[in-house]
Amino acid sequence: MAPKAFIVVVALLLAACGYHLRGAVDLPDSLKKVYLNGASMQLREQFRKVLRGVSGELTTSPEAAGVVINVANEISDQRVLSLSARGRSNELELYYRLQYTLVKADGVVVLEGLPVEIKREYFNNQQDIVAKDNEQQVIRNEMLQQAVRIMLDRIRLSLATDKK
Repeated sequence: MAPKAFIVVVALLLAACGYHLRGAVDLPDSLKKVYLNGASMQLREQFRKVLRGVSGELTTSPEAAGVVINVANEISDQRVLSLSARGRSNELELYYRLQYTLVKADGVVVLEGLPVEIKREYFNNQQDIVAKDNEQQVIRNEMLQQAVRIMLDRIRLSLATDKK
């Protein structure tokens, strides 16, 4: 079999089995334009990236949106899990929490006060402080991405059951 034919066959098999890229989201039309109220800039940026990837848009006004997501009690913090003999932190737990309410364009509240909580632990090597600061930022970004995916999955499910 020629290499090009092999690639075509593999691509068709992957498409037939439902394979899709990690993070790929199929949004309903009502969720293509979203207004995010009360969220941090970091959460807004993650929402913008996800929506841009599926031809969606984070609007600047609630009137232009199909749904409004009201974010409340957004907290991003850390706590020490273990200390070294010198009293420095060896292990840290990062956590991110928020509550959100989903309101459709017609003002109907679909989801109210749903919590999202994500925790991550990581080893804090005191010998490489600069790299650990970068690692912590990468972990926090991944936590925000996961929070966005959780919220969008719940919202898609609630909008799908709301239509039935």
